[in-house]
Amino acid sequence: MTPRKDEIAAFLAAAGWDKAQHCPLAGDASARRYSRLAFNGRSAILMDTPQGCADDPAQFLMIADHLAGLSLSPPRCFAKDLGLGLLLLEDLGDALFARLLVDNPQQELALYAGAVDVLCAVQSSPAPQGLPNLSAPEWADAAMLVVSDYCAAITGAAIMGAAPQSLALNRALSDAIGQNADGPRVLILRDFHAENLLHLPNRSGAARVGLLDFQLGQLGQPCYDLVSLLQDARRDVRPETQSQMIALFLQKTGADPAAFLASYACFGAQRALRILGIFTRLCTQNGKAGYVDLIPRVWGHLQRNLAHPALSTLAQTCREILPEPTPAALEKIRSQCRTIL
Repeated sequence: MTPRKDEIAAFLAAAGWDKAQHCPLAGDASARRYSRLAFNGRSAILMDTPQGCADDPAQFLMIADHLAGLSLSPPRCFAKDLGLGLLLLEDLGDALFARLLVDNPQQELALYAGAVDVLCAVQSSPAPQGLPNLSAPEWADAAMLVVSDYCAAITGAAIMGAAPQSLALNRALSDAIGQNADGPRVLILRDFHAENLLHLPNRSGAARVGLLDFQLGQLGQPCYDLVSLLQDARRDVRPETQSQMIALFLQKTGADPAAFLASYACFGAQRALRILGIFTRLCTQNGKAGYVDLIPRVWGHLQRNLAHPALSTLAQTCREILPEPTPAALEKIRSQCRTIL
């Protein structure tokens, strides 16, 4: 066995799961690896976070404890070795929203309403102490991958952070967020979408939604996770679902509709810009060409957000800087896919 396999074997032996059968599970864009373990009629999930991975299993447990304290449904932790980056977690099953909706699209409204209930429960309680809290310029900085990666891959030019294109886009985005979306902060889970939400029909209330992949939770704007849910990079959410869920969120939170929709558009644009860069980088640097196929959907999200009147300056800047993801442009990105040996 490799040294890592030896470490995992010792961890599972100490937890009483050394005789379990292992079934690898599909991962996400991170370096984490997951396996389902089956032993003596029980199942659990092994989360393996390799050393050097940006994600912190201790942060995962801290956010999970907070969510459990709100009577929500993160996976419980059965065993941990934070030094090795190993967690043995409750198996919440396979009923991901994204999978259920392939065969049962009529469930979209009900499932997404449950997700909105989760957001309202999270945001109605004080966030844990010590979480990151980005300023408007820092949120803008995080989106500049769209220039350094997406634009550069299509135009063929290496574009540095201090280039005029980056500076102009950064300034326009920072100004838009500062003017429209820089109010009170709440806990945001960051990757709150159909691939990370599970249907748990045997539970009640907001606990019927199982929660995954929240270790990057931080302070942020109330609109952020709703944008993540409704402007999903991996699946099309029906327009009527989007409008009804925004209305439900406004009803439950009492937020001012005009101010909220401006903030929603700002962070919809910020998130789309960042994802365009991330998906390009996952192809060109990580050998994951499949993410290129998702770029047109994200581009569509960006255009709809930029149509909000509050983002007119940002929209004009994007038109001047960002190349459209035409079939030829996407093929150019795909041709740069790094081979991972």
